[in-house]
Amino acid sequence: MIASSVRAANLADHQKLSNLIFFESRLHRHLDWRSPLDWLGAPFYWALDDGRQITAALACPIEVPGIAWTRLFVYSGSWSAENAWNLLWQTARVEIAQTGGARVAVIAMQPWLQQILKINSFKNIQQIVMLDWQYQHWAGSEAQDIHIRKMTELDLPDVAKTDAASFDPLWQNSLETLEKAFAQALIATVAVSANDVIGYQLSTGGGPRAHLARLAVQHSMQGRGIGRMLLTDLFAKLEDQGIFKLSVNTQSDNAVSLKLYQKMGFVRTGEQYPVFIFDVPAYS
Repeated sequence: MIASSVRAANLADHQKLSNLIFFESRLHRHLDWRSPLDWLGAPFYWALDDGRQITAALACPIEVPGIAWTRLFVYSGSWSAENAWNLLWQTARVEIAQTGGARVAVIAMQPWLQQILKINSFKNIQQIVMLDWQYQHWAGSEAQDIHIRKMTELDLPDVAKTDAASFDPLWQNSLETLEKAFAQALIATVAVSANDVIGYQLSTGGGPRAHLARLAVQHSMQGRGIGRMLLTDLFAKLEDQGIFKLSVNTQSDNAVSLKLYQKMGFVRTGEQYPVFIFDVPAYS
């Protein structure tokens, strides 16, 4: 029997990991604008190697300080899910603790992964809920001091600042991620007041439907109808492109977002996925 060991994954592992991800159905991938392979070379990316091939991998890179989303967990049929996770997670906890600690988070869509996380004392803090919107006409008007316009690449640093001022650290996106999101967006707009970006939306899609991937309004500007303005403008642009279905997801405890979406015609689909966290303390 060939002994396996856990080591840091690196750029030279690209092809082996690509094959593992492509051929294995035993896979967790984070809902993201980046491929798990895009994170190769970043800290907190581990491979289980038997000397010939990579048989499992776990990636928890830090994008926002103190927050390590689990971007990838994949394992081959030579392992059980629990054994592969335990070997990788044992190394992960030690290395994360040695480098200052972090909150490790997972959106666990598969029941088998949910079970593993529970066994390993991850805490289910909320659900991601799915909502769908189908076409209905919305007439909207901009506030006198706020207008909606197309997002440009030059807006992205300000968009990143708005994102950081709109969300708790767990849900913030870095400038690099927002650059990738913008490059993939079908429709991207900003809300502007006195030449300052105070809100934005990014939507993806193709064919008959679109997905509202991100909607953010600075905390200090909330309650002024900016989210409604962004959505009303988005609906009109979708109609112009012949798209009459739109999906979105948000956190089950985000009462402000849920109220806005439901007021604007979104309906919960019944689909929801748990968010688990595990706080790894720094070694003292």
